[in-house]
Amino acid sequence: GVLASCMATELGKVARLLSTAEEAETPLQARLAKVSQLLLYVCSATVAVVAIIGAARGVGLFPVFISAVSLAVAAVPEGLPAVVTIALAVGVRRMVSRNVLVRKLPAVETLGCATVICTDKTGTLTTGRMAVRELWGTDHRRLLDAAAANCDAELAADGRGGVGDPTEVAILIAAAERGIRREQLEQARARVSVQPFDSERKRMSILRDDGVLYVKGAVELMLPRCTRGAVGASEANGDMAARGLRVLAVAVGQGTAEEGLELLGLIGIADPPRTEAIDAIAAARVASPASGLTSRARSSNVAASRRVHPSASRAAALVASSSAVVITGDHPTTALAIARELGLVGPRDPAGDVVHARATPEDKLRIVRAWKARGAVVAMTGDGVNDAPALREAHIGICMGKTGTEVTREAADMVLTDDNFASIVAAVREGRGIFENIRKALVYLLAGNAAELAIMLVASLLGLPLPLLPLQILWINLVTDGLPALALVMDPTHEDVMLQRPRGADEPILGRAEWGTILFTAALQTTATLGVFIWALERRDLVEARNLAFSVIVFAELFRAFASRSPTKVFWEVGAFSNVILLGVVAISALVQLGIHHIPATQALFQIGSLSLSDCALGVIVGLGPVTLIELSKLVRRAGTQLRVSSVHDAKPT
Repeated sequence: GVLASCMATELGKVARLLSTAEEAETPLQARLAKVSQLLLYVCSATVAVVAIIGAARGVGLFPVFISAVSLAVAAVPEGLPAVVTIALAVGVRRMVSRNVLVRKLPAVETLGCATVICTDKTGTLTTGRMAVRELWGTDHRRLLDAAAANCDAELAADGRGGVGDPTEVAILIAAAERGIRREQLEQARARVSVQPFDSERKRMSILRDDGVLYVKGAVELMLPRCTRGAVGASEANGDMAARGLRVLAVAVGQGTAEEGLELLGLIGIADPPRTEAIDAIAAARVASPASGLTSRARSSNVAASRRVHPSASRAAALVASSSAVVITGDHPTTALAIARELGLVGPRDPAGDVVHARATPEDKLRIVRAWKARGAVVAMTGDGVNDAPALREAHIGICMGKTGTEVTREAADMVLTDDNFASIVAAVREGRGIFENIRKALVYLLAGNAAELAIMLVASLLGLPLPLLPLQILWINLVTDGLPALALVMDPTHEDVMLQRPRGADEPILGRAEWGTILFTAALQTTATLGVFIWALERRDLVEARNLAFSVIVFAELFRAFASRSPTKVFWEVGAFSNVILLGVVAISALVQLGIHHIPATQALFQIGSLSLSDCALGVIVGLGPVTLIELSKLVRRAGTQLRVSSVHDAKPT
């Protein structure tokens, strides 16, 4: 008969959990929102200052309005939305080559800042090719006969594989080797009723028309229901599990009651770890996630996790010890053995929160929330319907492509086409590279905008005419700034990106070093542009002075794109020809800039005139000044760092 309906069914319970899970805002979205808010404040304050100064000086309303519009245009990086979108699109293309399909664009960068990867074991960390390795019991043939009678999987015609649960396929293969075929069992002993496996019962039972109830499931839940044949089973289970075998107990009884059973024996099934998963975990551990947490997050680790997880007293140590957490339905001893073989925990280390065995859907959701409460950026993998709530709750949900259900795919942000943990780590590497490219493009854009803002503001404070008109600034932001920024986000990922610490959840996209670079660069470009403008005003008319100022700022921006590829390395050290797109963009943009000075239509549009050969040379030479000083400053900082390291080394006692 019907046992339950609607929300009382197992699928209903999962649906209820899925409705309580909240999709987390991605770190990139939060960081860009803060930058946008800051730009809004700066723009508003600057416009207000210029308006007040203009009114105090008695300047007309229209000139003040033009100045305000110019400053507003200069403050806003119009190319930023396109840069971020294209950067993420490039990440999608790169991740496809890494066997990762991206369903939600912001997930590309989010995976790069993941500090904790919660992953299933079977098929992800292991090969997923189950095989019966050991049998325990007095009658192995009877044991396999009962196990085969309690399976839903279908064995392939060649007897080497099948369709269905990998554990059941492994049992059917072992049974077939002894001449026991499930299809023959179905004909000889038809099914009467079935109690399917679920995450709470952790067992499955089938009553057949011979009056026998066939039951298989987790050993610790089966043994209390067995009144015969259980002597020595607990010890055998511990020994098999300690050797990394997944152990199932098989029993028989009479009627539908799962009580008073006879234990026929234990089946030990092995699922060896993937070799590439071992290497991937080692790579993930090198990029220590502990350093990615902020001091505020670390200080609240224990308090926050105690509210949501019983073993939270070791929270800070656990965050520092691993970047991968195994969540599995296996026996704790089996799960720990596999985790040690994979290198997730040391030979004598406790499992702690690194290995979660016998996990239910509620457990998975609670574990994800616990790590989020500790300040971690959580990635969660899964394939079954039971995994969907945790996938939606995590910052990034990753579904298995081969074994994943449709519900899980809908809840996930990414899909692994090869169900391999190594692909996750490879995608993390690409995600980190995409973030670095977005950051360098943002620094490049904001440094240019800060220079334009400073040029216009200083000129207003000095009572000078506007060095740049609003349309000229818009041209700079969209063309001579925007195109190189788009080329920057296509930079290849650096080889050492996985050696860097992951970013904390509340770490800003622009730190002290980035803001220092922005201000230093803006000061150089402002000095160069205003210097040329003031020099030209004393010797020529306003149109020619604007011509030179316009050319200098454009050439300075174009040349600076090469210095923006790395905050520490000079342009030839990062591979002068490793980004051919950037070379082409800079060359074409420079030619276009020269062209608009000599085309009548664009001359009228931008209110500029022709540039003589000497003026072109002057614009290029002065434009090279800022980028030259930026590259020299990198060499000076590096020499200073090496000198400090050498001094510390020499000061150590021998």
